[in-house]
Amino acid sequence: MPTKDSIFIEQLRGETVIGIDDSELHRPQPLLIDLQAGVERLQACDSDRIGDTIDYGLVRQRLRRLMREHRVQLLEAFAEAVATILIDEFGAAWVRVKVAKPHKFDDVSAVGVQIERRAGPARAPAHPGAAVLSLIGSGMVPGAR
Repeated sequence: MPTKDSIFIEQLRGETVIGIDDSELHRPQPLLIDLQAGVERLQACDSDRIGDTIDYGLVRQRLRRLMREHRVQLLEAFAEAVATILIDEFGAAWVRVKVAKPHKFDDVSAVGVQIERRAGPARAPAHPGAAVLSLIGSGMVPGAR
């Protein structure tokens, strides 16, 4: 039975411009990010090497950069960007991402969204001649005039 190991970050605090209300679009507001990123088995358990795990220090730096550079309005889209980063850039097999705006309203401690994503099946790299074959199949011949 395969094991399921994960790294996590709880309550990463940062500020970013995000939202749909006019008041939210002109100044940064606080965000809290919780995440869990998993792999089938963390090899670092045996090797004791940081290169054999998802380095949460690097994840933290990358998420801080995302908070500075993103151009989305909704927390849902922001959470999706976090999940994509963890899967595509850090090799997570699955992720759980929670993004919250603390004290958005006077009568609640936080509002937000939580999503879970899995990495898709590994895709084999396209054969170098696939584009040429596709053009030939469409009736176009590369380099022909």
